[in-house]
Amino acid sequence: MSKKDIKSNLVMALIASLTLGLTPFFPEPHLWGKIKWVMGGAKGMQLLDYWDLIMHGFPWIMLFYFLILLIFKNFKTQKNEYSRNT
Repeated sequence: MSKKDIKSNLVMALIASLTLGLTPFFPEPHLWGKIKWVMGGAKGMQLLDYWDLIMHGFPWIMLFYFLILLIFKNFKTQKNEYSRNT
């Protein structure tokens, strides 16, 4: 995957995270509420609530995945440039 592809996927994942990953926004972002619920012991959570957590969390997982890919791609590029210059 080229650096350009990673950057375009990163932008799409960012847009998805800020929209789908956080809706509904009020009274608090939905994903944040689900995470607090799980951290509080997940008492009363049903299967649909876990599915909802996965669906709202997936854009964030993809965002971090493409961000890590971009970081490693930059690191690899810098390492190759350094080895060519020495």
